[in-house]
Amino acid sequence: MTASGKIVSGMRTFAADVTEGFLEITHSSFALIGLTVAFVVIALTARPDLRQAGEEKLMNWLQARQVAVLGMPIEPEASERATAGNPKDLPKEQAAVAFWLSKKYRVAPEPLSVLVAEAYELGARNKLDPTLILAIMAIESNFNPFAQSSVGAQGLMQVMTTVHTEKYQNFGGHFAAFDPVTNLRVGVKVLQECIARAGSLEGGLRYYVGAANLPDDGGYTAKVLAEHFRLRQVAGGRAMPTNPPATLSTQAPVQSVPASVKLPAPASPANNGSDKVALLSQPS
Repeated sequence: MTASGKIVSGMRTFAADVTEGFLEITHSSFALIGLTVAFVVIALTARPDLRQAGEEKLMNWLQARQVAVLGMPIEPEASERATAGNPKDLPKEQAAVAFWLSKKYRVAPEPLSVLVAEAYELGARNKLDPTLILAIMAIESNFNPFAQSSVGAQGLMQVMTTVHTEKYQNFGGHFAAFDPVTNLRVGVKVLQECIARAGSLEGGLRYYVGAANLPDDGGYTAKVLAEHFRLRQVAGGRAMPTNPPATLSTQAPVQSVPASVKLPAPASPANNGSDKVALLSQPS
């Protein structure tokens, strides 16, 4: 065999050896990977805590990457904190009320749908007309869940949080006054107590506004009942105008507050006759 033939033969032998070795290594590597995967699967199956820890680490890593890319925190549960729902999922009557209130008070129908549904549920439970509850919210706060009067009435129903602190204890404390649904529930409870004490709806509304001992409630009862009438018409399927609401200042004077409730003095004389308080001193 010539020298060149020997070189070619040697190269072929070398290539064959390399190929065979590579296949053996690859085969062994795949086998090793397969065994490793099988071992990990068995371990994770037998140890759910390890699987959970691994999932959490992976999720944290993915979220960290998203934060780095988007430049803001990622909170998949954020929508669960929102007081909102699809008004189209409501019964026809409730949906009509929600859309009418949304148009009149320039509030999104999604959060209103939750409040309307809650008002109907609370009304049935407490034997109150739900449209009355909604009318009080409209007159009290224009459906602003963060509203606060100069004397401390807070939230949708403008309940005096400092007076009714104990009513918020089952909801985690007084900060719950700014949770729309909680404020609604507490406000309905206060309203129910006011009506029971007065013995009539009109009298209950005067207690609610803090004008029970005054000859005049500043037109508060009339405004609530007028809005109540409109809402009942809407609930019954009748068309009602949605003129933009006027600035609401139906609060009774600070002097109308029951003597058992101590309130701070108004900031200026201009506040007299314009600060409503939704309060009821606790029955003795």
